Amino acid sequence: MERYIYSLSPVIDKDAKVLILGSIPGNKSLETNQYYGNPRNHFWKIIFSVYEESGIEDYEKKLSFLKEHEIALWDVIYSCQRKGSLDSNIRVEVPNKLTELIHEHRQLKLVIFNGTKAYNTFKKHFDMKMFTGVDFKKMPSTSPIPGRFNKTIEGKIEDWKIIKEYS
Repeated sequence: MERYIYSLSPVIDKDAKVLILGSIPGNKSLETNQYYGNPRNHFWKIIFSVYEESGIEDYEKKLSFLKEHEIALWDVIYSCQRKGSLDSNIRVEVPNKLTELIHEHRQLKLVIFNGTKAYNTFKKHFDMKMFTGVDFKKMPSTSPIPGRFNKTIEGKIEDWKIIKEYS
């Protein structure tokens, strides 16, 4: 059965230069109330590898690490119906208030989409031309679920290194 789910609150402060947008958290992340809370997801491994840091287990310390590197997190989707955790099962999506967030945080220089679903959903609901002074980049998904255009973890890390150019 499809159920309604809701995004987590944004993780952002006045120094953030990079905003990483996922689609909407998976069930494990929602259960733990933590972005990328499923240990199988490669997000944290990729972020730490980009900065050549060893992994951190404590969630609050992970968030502090992001803030130290001027990185913010949120999702494109505020609410939707979804059976399971797959993006392909998302229905009836309502977007987050990204126009307001991006305009409120004028210091943002880069918006990264964590995968195709986040990117396509953003394009469906927002016009990128509305945001001056901000670059937009679609990155390979950090999800461990195989897709058509899967890269190795090493390939994903290389692509995600663009963050360092902005933060």
